[in-house]
Amino acid sequence: MNNIFVGNLSLDASDQDIRCIFEKHGTVERFRIMTDRQTGKPRGFAFVEMTDDGDAEKAIVAVNGIELNGRAMNVSAARPQLYRTSASAGSRSKKDAKAAATAETHERETGQSKDNHDQNGSIPIQS
Repeated sequence: MNNIFVGNLSLDASDQDIRCIFEKHGTVERFRIMTDRQTGKPRGFAFVEMTDDGDAEKAIVAVNGIELNGRAMNVSAARPQLYRTSASAGSRSKKDAKAAATAETHERETGQSKDNHDQNGSIPIQS
C-alpha cells in the first residue's frame, strides 16, 4: 500500500514540489507526474511511492486536501493498474470495441473465428 495517487494536481506543480511535500512524512522511493503522451503536458495527477507502508498511510492522511498552487490535492492509496492488451487499447473506438467483443463471442460459441480460422489458427478443411 505504499503507492499513492495524487489527484487534482496543479498543472504547474514541479517534481520538487511533490518531493518536498511527501518527504515530510517519510522516504520517497520514487514519484512520477503523469504527462500526456502526445503533448508532454502534465495531466493533473501523479503517483508517489514511499519506502514504508506506515509512512505512506500517514502521508495520505496528512497531504489529502492540502493546497498546492491554488488546488486542493486529492490523495489516496493507488489502485492497481488494470491489465491492457496493447498500448492502443485505451484509444480503441466504441465501434472497434463492439466489433472485437462480437468476434470474441462468435469464436467462443462456434470455436471458429469470423475469418473461418479455428481456435488453433488453422482453416478447417470442408469436404
